[in-house]
Amino acid sequence: MWPFICQFVEKLFRETIEPAVRGANTHLSTFSFTKVDVGQQPLRVNGVKVYTENVDKRQIILDLQISFVGNCEIDLEIKRYFCRAGVKSIQIHGTMRVILEPLIGDMPLVGALSIFFLRKPLLEINWTGLTNLLDIPGLNGLSDTIILDIISNYLVLPNRITVPLVSEVQIAQLRFPIPKGVLRIHFIEAQDLQGKDTYLKGLVKGKSDPYGIIRVGNQIFQSKVIKENLSPKWNEVYEALVYEHPGQELEIELFDEDPDKDDFLGSLMIDLIEVEKERLLDEWFTLDEVPRGKLHLKLEWLTLVPDAVNLDKVLMDIRADKDQANDGLSSALLILYLDSARNLPNNPLDFNPGVLKKAAVQRALKSGKKMNSNPNPLVQMSVGHKAQESKIRYKTSEPVWEENFTFFIHNPKRQDLEVEVKDEQHQCSLGSLRIPLSQLLASDDMTINQRFQLSNSGPNSTLKMKIALRVLHLEKQERPPDHQHSAQVKRPSVSKEGRKIPVKSQVSASPGTSGSSTAPSTPVTGGGDRPGVEEKTQPPEASPVAQRDLGRSSSSLLASPGHVSVKEPTPSIASDISLPIATQELRQRLRQLENGTTLGQSPLGQIQLTIRHSSQRNKLIVVVHSCRNLIAFSEDGSDPYVRLYLLPDKRRSGRRKTHVSKKTLNPVFDQSFDFSVSLPEVQRRTLDVAVKNSGGFLSKDKGLLGKVLVALASEELTKGWTQWYDLTEDGVRPQLVT
Repeated sequence: MWPFICQFVEKLFRETIEPAVRGANTHLSTFSFTKVDVGQQPLRVNGVKVYTENVDKRQIILDLQISFVGNCEIDLEIKRYFCRAGVKSIQIHGTMRVILEPLIGDMPLVGALSIFFLRKPLLEINWTGLTNLLDIPGLNGLSDTIILDIISNYLVLPNRITVPLVSEVQIAQLRFPIPKGVLRIHFIEAQDLQGKDTYLKGLVKGKSDPYGIIRVGNQIFQSKVIKENLSPKWNEVYEALVYEHPGQELEIELFDEDPDKDDFLGSLMIDLIEVEKERLLDEWFTLDEVPRGKLHLKLEWLTLVPDAVNLDKVLMDIRADKDQANDGLSSALLILYLDSARNLPNNPLDFNPGVLKKAAVQRALKSGKKMNSNPNPLVQMSVGHKAQESKIRYKTSEPVWEENFTFFIHNPKRQDLEVEVKDEQHQCSLGSLRIPLSQLLASDDMTINQRFQLSNSGPNSTLKMKIALRVLHLEKQERPPDHQHSAQVKRPSVSKEGRKIPVKSQVSASPGTSGSSTAPSTPVTGGGDRPGVEEKTQPPEASPVAQRDLGRSSSSLLASPGHVSVKEPTPSIASDISLPIATQELRQRLRQLENGTTLGQSPLGQIQLTIRHSSQRNKLIVVVHSCRNLIAFSEDGSDPYVRLYLLPDKRRSGRRKTHVSKKTLNPVFDQSFDFSVSLPEVQRRTLDVAVKNSGGFLSKDKGLLGKVLVALASEELTKGWTQWYDLTEDGVRPQLVT
C-alpha cells in the first residue's frame, strides 16, 4: 500500500495544506511545495492491541504502536522572499487508535473508521533552511518546537480523522463523538508530606509550600499553593472529559513551590476503568516515589444522560442557585458540532451599518482592503463566562469547519449559548445567534441538528450546527454493607538519595470516612525507585528459597554488553514476588538455568532497546521496543511497563514511562523517549531501565520485574544501536565465577 499512500500524502500536501498555509498569513501568499516525496521506507506497525472488555459490541477498538523513520524530500519555497526550505527526514513514534464503527451486516462490514492519537506522539522533523523561513516578517515568533506542537496536537484526541467506507453512513454523526463520561475530581487534602524548605544553609529543616498538578489526557489542572504546611487542605474540585477510558489514567503530581525550581513531593496514577466500575471513590492514597505522604481524593464517575428526569435532583445536589448561573459545579454537558455556514455577507456595511465599529472601518480603509472581498470567517461561542473559538477559514463566504466543542453547564434552565460569526480580516461581525439551553431540554433526545438563521446578517445567511445537552448523573452502585475499598498504592524501599525507608502501613478509608483509622503495620520490601506494594506475609518456604536461588544463580549468568556496575542500594525482586505463581515460576527458571537447559538466558527475561544521540537536536533518543520471557505475577501473566531514568538524575521530571501492556509476558511497546543532553555529557551518564508490573488499580500484584543499567560511554552513540539486554535483579552485569 505504501506507494499509494505516498500518492495520497502528496495530494494532501498540494490540495489541502498548501492553500491553507497561503491563506494563514499574508506573508505566505506565494508559498508552494516544489517537491513532495515521503521516501521508500514504509510506516511500521510494531504491535496491535484489541480491546474486548468495556467496549460497545457495535465497534472494534484497535491501538496500533506505530513507528515511522523516513528519509523524505519535501521542498517548499516562498517566491516573494526568495526563500527555500524543506524537510529531509521525519520520525513519528506513538500509539494510534483506530475505531471501526458502526459494524454492519453487509460488505465491507464496517461503516467507517476513525483515527487519532490518544496522547501527543513523539515527532522529530529534520529541517533544512528552517532559519531562512523563520526570518520572514510575521513568522519570527515561531520556533521548531511550536511548529512540532501544532502538528502533533492536530493529530491528538479530541481531534480525529473520520473516513466513511459506505455511502449510507452519516459522516456528521461519526464526527459528533459523545464523551464516555465526566470525571469529577475532589482534590481534598494531604498528610505527612516531606519538608523540602531548609534554613541556615540546610541545617534546619522547614516545611513545604505544596500544590498539585492533575492530568487527564490533554486536560491539565493546577491547584492553589498552601504556604508552609505539610498537611495542606485544598478542597478544590475539577471536572474532566473522558473520551477513551481504555488506556487513559488520572495522573497527579505534588510539588513544593520554590523561587527557583519546585521540589517533587509525590505522585499517583489511577486507572479510569476502575473509577468507572466503582462510580465513587473516597480514599486516602499513599503517594508514589517518596518516603512518606498521603493524598485524600474523592472521585466521581458521571454518566451522560440524554433526558432531564434527574436534572432537578442534580441541580439541588450542586446547589445551582439563581445567582450562580456561571459558577460552581456542572449539572450538564453541552456538546456542539460546528459544521458550516452559507451565504455569509461579503460586505457587512450593506446589511447593517451599525455592526462595524468606526475604528474597524477606518483600519480597513487605511489598509486599502476591499470591503466586498470574501471574508475570513471564524465562529466565537460562549456560555456564561466560558468562551471558545473555531479555526479561521480563509477567503470564503461558504466556510466548512467540521469542529467539535464542549461546554460544562452549571444550570441549563438559566443559561444561553451565544454564537457570533466574525470576519478575522476586517474585525467585524457577520452575524450572531442566541439559543436558550432550555430549548434543548424540550427537544427529542435533548439534541438539535439544523441550519440556524443568523441575526444581523444577510437575508439567507445560515449556520449549520448540531448541539446536544447531556445531564451529568452519578449512578449509585448497590454494594454489600461491608464493602470497602482497599486501593493498594506502591511504596519504595529505597529513596532517591539511596537511603532505606521505614515503611508505614497503607491508610485507606471507605467512602464517607475521614481515613483516621490505620491498618496494622506490615513489613514491606518495595521495588526500586518506584514504590513497591504492601505485601501479605509470605509463606515461610516460598520467599527465602526464591531469594536464595536468585542470589545463587546471579553469579552464573553470562555477561551482557552494555551493562555497567553502579554501587547503590538495590531492591530484591524475589521479595516483590509474593504470589505463589510468580514464586514457582521464578524457582523453576532458576533450576533450569542451573541445570544448563536455558544456558545464556536471563531468568528474569530480556528487553530490546534502540539507543542513539541526535547531535542536531542535542538529545538522547531511546526507543523501548519490547520485552520477552518476563516473570508472571498471576495466571493471566503480568501487566508490564518500562520506566527510564538518565542517571544520576532521578527527579520526577527526568522520568520517562511507557504505557502499561496488560496480561502478557512478551509486551510490545515501541515507544520513543528523549532526554535533552549534549553528547559529551551523555557519555558520562548511565541509562537506568526498569521493567515493572503495574497490576490493576485495586491490585496487590505490583513490583519490579527486572532492571538493566546501560553505560553510554560509547563512540557508536551517534550512529545508534538496537540490542536485547538481559534483565537482572539490580541491573548490574552478572560476574562469571570460575
